[in-house]
Amino acid sequence: RGDWFPAVGPGCKQQRWIKLRDVESGVDVTTQGSGMIEVVAKLLRGPVFLTGEELECVIAFTNPVTARSTSAGSEMLAWASAQIHCQFHTSESRVSLPPSEDTKYDVQAENETVFVPNRGERGKCILATPPKILFCDLRLEPGESKSYSYCETVPLDGPPSFRGLSVKYAYKLTVGCQRVNSPIKLLRVPFRVFVVYGLENYQFPPDDAVAPTNPFLDEDESITKDTRLVDLATEMLMSSTSRRSLHLYNISNVRGKVGKFCIFKAIYKIGEDILGTFDFSEGNIPCLQFSVSLQTEEHIQEDYQRKPGQPVSLSTHARHQESCLHTAKTHFSLPVPLSATPSFMTTVVSLKWRLHFEFVTAREPVEPPTVLENQSEIITWTGAGKIDVDTFSWDLPIKVLPTNPVLASYVSQLTSFNSITI
Repeated sequence: RGDWFPAVGPGCKQQRWIKLRDVESGVDVTTQGSGMIEVVAKLLRGPVFLTGEELECVIAFTNPVTARSTSAGSEMLAWASAQIHCQFHTSESRVSLPPSEDTKYDVQAENETVFVPNRGERGKCILATPPKILFCDLRLEPGESKSYSYCETVPLDGPPSFRGLSVKYAYKLTVGCQRVNSPIKLLRVPFRVFVVYGLENYQFPPDDAVAPTNPFLDEDESITKDTRLVDLATEMLMSSTSRRSLHLYNISNVRGKVGKFCIFKAIYKIGEDILGTFDFSEGNIPCLQFSVSLQTEEHIQEDYQRKPGQPVSLSTHARHQESCLHTAKTHFSLPVPLSATPSFMTTVVSLKWRLHFEFVTAREPVEPPTVLENQSEIITWTGAGKIDVDTFSWDLPIKVLPTNPVLASYVSQLTSFNSITI
């Protein structure tokens, strides 16, 4: 018996389906079913993954029975297929890309039997895994539900997820399914991808016996290559970000020394707090106010800039401002948001992190209030109504790395599931 058979085009970019007659019952399958089928896709581990990690999704197809149903009958789907792809979108005012040769796949007619995961989306598909067929010719009785497991490795050579001012990289798992003589319906589940540089060069031992074991786990819960990959990435990130090395910087302008700045390390993970201290006690130039901003610089590579020498795009993620006249020592703490994108570089764009400092200093010394040793009365000191000031700024580059994807999944704004009705 055969109803529908897939014919995959060159490079797995197309899937065409050939309709045959049901040779057992003699019934044309195009006449089966007139109700609705619910399709639900759920990522089991959460919506955040590392490149090289295996993504697992359970896709359920249900023929629901509702109170409004008057004549419940079996429903049929001709086929369903799933695929991971990365969509790349740019701002035309800032990025100039060469003409694409694959645009013909993005403009397929809605009623054609071609599975194009990124149909209807802006930009172009720069990365896609081979499509995997979930089933062919599925018949569901009223109230019946069938689930299929889709597993795929997130490509190692992909960029991280990024939503910038000029460039956007978005990953999605797309499930395509079709009724007979009906347009293809697409169900998309977006997810986030981290890139841990250096992880792609690690080779796992061929013998699982040499892998570390946990005595508190049952044999069927033994450590898999996928969990070992996450553990290895976490270990690499901890090793890079836990090293503390005191960095001291003198703060000065053309008039003299303002103070000192101290920071304990220059590499952080997203989700960490950046701590820094100021010491103005040794300065001869009064500092009236300072601010520290945690920023990202979005650099478009020179070959892809719309205008030569165009400025970088800046985004501020956290900011601390403080008035510090007559303050000897103070500090700040800036959190690196878990929703932010770590430092990375592709052929089109690079993302760099920095601390941006701004200082407001007085041109003349500002005398502090005088308090006598035996002062018994309350004295109110009022600052000067007008002070001549200077302003200057300073940028300190830092590096921001990913974190454990399981931890990032807990606070992700992305949902782990999506559904459609066809």
